[in-house]
Amino acid sequence: MYAGAAVAVDLFGHATPAGVAWLRCLGAAVVLLAWRRPSRAAWRGRRLVLAIVFGVVTAGMNVLFYEAIARLPLGTAVALEFAGPVLVAALGSRTLRDVLALVLVVGGVVAIADVRIAGSFLGVAFALAAAAAWAAYILLGKRVAVDGDGIDSLAIGFAAATVVLSPLALGTGELWSSPRMLLLGVGVGVLSTVVPYALDQVVLRRLGQARFAVLLALLPVTAGVMGFLLLGQVPTVPEALGTLAVVAGVALRSWEGAGRAAGVEPPG
Repeated sequence: MYAGAAVAVDLFGHATPAGVAWLRCLGAAVVLLAWRRPSRAAWRGRRLVLAIVFGVVTAGMNVLFYEAIARLPLGTAVALEFAGPVLVAALGSRTLRDVLALVLVVGGVVAIADVRIAGSFLGVAFALAAAAAWAAYILLGKRVAVDGDGIDSLAIGFAAATVVLSPLALGTGELWSSPRMLLLGVGVGVLSTVVPYALDQVVLRRLGQARFAVLLALLPVTAGVMGFLLLGQVPTVPEALGTLAVVAGVALRSWEGAGRAAGVEPPG
C-alpha cells in the first residue's frame, strides 16, 4: 500500500494529488473487473447500492489521503489518519487488555504525528478527514465482506467511484502524454488498492471490526519505513518511540486473540 503511495508522491509533480487518486481508482476498477467479472446478481438491488456507497467512500478516502501526503510526510499523514480506526477499535473494546492496547496505540500515534498545525494546517485537515473516511471504510467493509459479494462488490464499487469522481480526471492531463507515467498511475491502483483491499475482504470475514482496526496499527510503522526507504523521510526520536508503542499495542491485542483461539481450537 505505501510503496504505491511513495510512487504516487513522485507523480504529484505531473498531476494533482486528487487526479492521481482518481487514476488509482480507475486502474483498480479495470484490474478488479477483469479479474473478478462480477455476476449479474452483484449488479442488482441492495448489494449494488452497498457496493457503490463502499466504493465512493473508499475512493474519497484515497483522495483525501493523497491531498494530505502532498503536504505532510507519509508516516505523519498515516499516523493522523489512524485516528479513524482507533475510534472504531475503542467503540468495540470490552476488556482491560483492549483498553491498554488502545492507550499504547493512541500514545504511539500522537508521538509519531509530531505535526505543527501552523506549518500545514490544510495537510492536517485532509489527514483527519481521511481518518473519518477510514472509519467509515472499516464499518462498510465489514458489511460488504459479510452481506455483499466481497471482492466482486469491491470491483463494482471502484467502477462506480471512477464515474462519480470523474471530474477529478481533469487533474491528470500530463500523465496521459507519457505511457510510463500512465503505467505508474495504474500500478499505484494495483499496489495500493487491488492487493491490500482484496486481502482486507478476506481478513474482515474472519475478524471482528475492533480486532481488525487495532491490527491496522501496523500501518503507521509500515508507512514510516517506506517513507524512509523510498522518499528519504527520516523519522524523529518521538516518531521512533511512537512506533515502538504502536507495535507494543498491536502485539498486546494480537496476543490476546491468539490466546482465546488456543483455548477453543484443537491442536494441529
